[in-house]
Amino acid sequence: MTDALVFEGRCWRFGHNIPTDEITPTHVVWKGFSEMARHVLESLNPEFPKSVQKGDIIVAGRNFGCSSGRAIAPKAIKATGVSVVVADGFSRTFYRNGHEVGLPILEAPGIHDLVEKGDRLRVDIASGLVLNLTSGKSLATAPPPAFLLDMLRAGGLIAYLKSGGVLQP
Repeated sequence: MTDALVFEGRCWRFGHNIPTDEITPTHVVWKGFSEMARHVLESLNPEFPKSVQKGDIIVAGRNFGCSSGRAIAPKAIKATGVSVVVADGFSRTFYRNGHEVGLPILEAPGIHDLVEKGDRLRVDIASGLVLNLTSGKSLATAPPPAFLLDMLRAGGLIAYLKSGGVLQP
């Protein structure tokens, strides 16, 4: 059932080496996810938390989510209504945390150079295909392993385990 992992939306483009402290500013970390969502990535683009809409897509460069390993960064992004995050590369901790909290993410080297802010994208995580509907350009990459796709379809690690899913060694 790959349809559950196909997303279409407006692109918000961010740069390289974005730490979790830029995703979720320290001053709002313990104020709840709705408050954190009102400040996600605001130091990099003050318009983002004000204008992001449910279904929008974040595109970033290399090493997205670096620095602190706190899982609140992907949870805060999820709370904004963003449907998927696509990046040239993620920090390993953010990559793991994103899947565990059920935030759809796709590592797609070259995506940063394929899009501009405001482009409409279609992202198929299960096939690893990103289509820029605005420019007509596309990018194919390796999809996540099957058990991570199952985890995303379930809504995160806890839902996956409750449904009988098995962790891979």
